[in-house]
Amino acid sequence: MVLKMEDIKVIGIVGAGVMGHGIAQVAARTGYDVILVDISEDVLKKALEMIESGPFGLKRLVEKGKMTEEEARECMNRIKTSTSLESLKDADFVIEAVTENADLKKKIFAQLDKICKPEAIIASNTSAIMISDLATAVERKDKFIGMHWFNPAPVMKLIEVIRGALTSDETFNLTVELSKKFGKIPIEAGDGPGFFTTRFINSWLVEAVRLFEIGIGGIKEIDEMCKLAFGFPMGPFELMDLIGLDTALHIAEYLYDETSERHYAPPVTLKKLVMSGYIGRKPGSRGGWYDFYGIER
Repeated sequence: MVLKMEDIKVIGIVGAGVMGHGIAQVAARTGYDVILVDISEDVLKKALEMIESGPFGLKRLVEKGKMTEEEARECMNRIKTSTSLESLKDADFVIEAVTENADLKKKIFAQLDKICKPEAIIASNTSAIMISDLATAVERKDKFIGMHWFNPAPVMKLIEVIRGALTSDETFNLTVELSKKFGKIPIEAGDGPGFFTTRFINSWLVEAVRLFEIGIGGIKEIDEMCKLAFGFPMGPFELMDLIGLDTALHIAEYLYDETSERHYAPPVTLKKLVMSGYIGRKPGSRGGWYDFYGIER
């Protein structure tokens, strides 16, 4: 059976962190029933709190007049949580949004492949790992696809859609159509390490660190120059503090390992901060670039 848009009723999401709960909010607001899965009840509770009351949550939308209180309540009621992947057995479209670890993702996909109904589509929100690689974990390679969202998911318009080598046209077209229904703008990118956006942004981030290392500019000065010269909302160091220095390091290592191109290699200073517990604005972190160097924001 080939799914059509009208067949999609239930969206499953694996991972209730920053990206996962944001995607869940978008899907529920679009009118879909959502099953949000994570291994931690605490993470699921926090996810629901963020969907309801976070900086991009439903209460903020009500305050701005973009939805009514009743619509917000209905949206919350459409989201169910679970700590078991088995709860996704009736999901029509499943989006994985766990940490950027290929082995972990493959383990989850292998389980989903057995649990989900045969016609269900499985999508990965990976920002860098090749879709053809992740697809080796499933039998339904024709129904496996990359669906790379951006943070914060309720706000950012782009969804990068990536075919694996065996992704079917039907799966690709449906993912594009679903992305549009979510109110997003889907754009196809090729299946290579980092796709387009991550590969491009990584080059910018690591070059900023290298320019800092050789004294071309200070951290705050580089951030300010990027905002003033290019109109960026954040400079590279501010962005790394937001997405996580550990995430930036992991992506740089992955791109360098996969391509052997020197300009993707992670700078020493980035490694040093991560090894010292400075991973940005994340729980348990000592802080980010500005905190390590004692710079006022």
